[in-house]
Amino acid sequence: MSEIGQLRERRIVVLISGSGTNLQALIDAQNTPALPNAKVCLVISNRKAAFGLTRALQANPPIPTAYLGLQPYLKANPGKTRQDYDREIARLVVSQNPDLVVLAGWMHIMSEAFLDILGGEQTLEGIQPVERPIPVINLHPALPGAFDGANAIERAYEAFQKGEIEKSGVMVHRVIKEVDRGQPLMVKEVEMIRGEPLTAFEERLHKAEWDIIVKATAKALDELATGRQ
Repeated sequence: MSEIGQLRERRIVVLISGSGTNLQALIDAQNTPALPNAKVCLVISNRKAAFGLTRALQANPPIPTAYLGLQPYLKANPGKTRQDYDREIARLVVSQNPDLVVLAGWMHIMSEAFLDILGGEQTLEGIQPVERPIPVINLHPALPGAFDGANAIERAYEAFQKGEIEKSGVMVHRVIKEVDRGQPLMVKEVEMIRGEPLTAFEERLHKAEWDIIVKATAKALDELATGRQ
C-alpha cells in the first residue's frame, strides 16, 4: 500500500436494500486491521424500512443515511425515468467524494447512467465532475458465471437438489454494465451438504459473505492506492 493510502482516510459509500448484515460487517471492520484507515461515510437505501438504515444510525459514531425509492421517485416526478432515478442516486454518491462504492445487498440493477457519472463520462448539474473514476463493487451470493441476478441462493440450492451442481459460493466483483459479469475481485466457495435445509445453507453462505465483503473492500481500496484499479 502506498504512503498516501496508509495515511489518508478512505471513504466508502454503501448501498443497501435490506437488513444490512453485510453493512454491519463493514461497520465493525472500519478502522481495524481488517479495513484500516477506512470510513463508511454514507449509507443509501432504496427501501424505507430497510433495517440497515437503523444499523448505520446506531453505529458509533452514527453514519449518515439517505433513502430514495424508485417508485416513490417516479410518482413524485412525472416524466422522469429509471435512468433519472439512477442519476439521483449517483448525485447522492458523488456528493460524498468517496473512494469506493459497495453494493451490499442492493436490490436494484444500476443503469449505464449511474456508472457513466461515477466513471466521469457524464456530469451532473450543480455537482463537480469526479476527478477520477469511482469504482463500484458488488457482493453476489454465487460463483462467477453462475446464477446471475436475483434469487441466486434459492436457485443454487434447487440446482444442487437436482444434482446439477456440487458447490456454490459468494463473490465480490467489479460492477460493469452487464449484470453480475464484472471482473471478480474475490471468490469464496461454500460447500453444499446433502440433506441440509435451505435455511442452514443460507446461514453458512451469509457468514461467507460477511468475511468476503470486508476482504474485498480492503483489496479494492489498496488497489486504488497502488494505482492497480
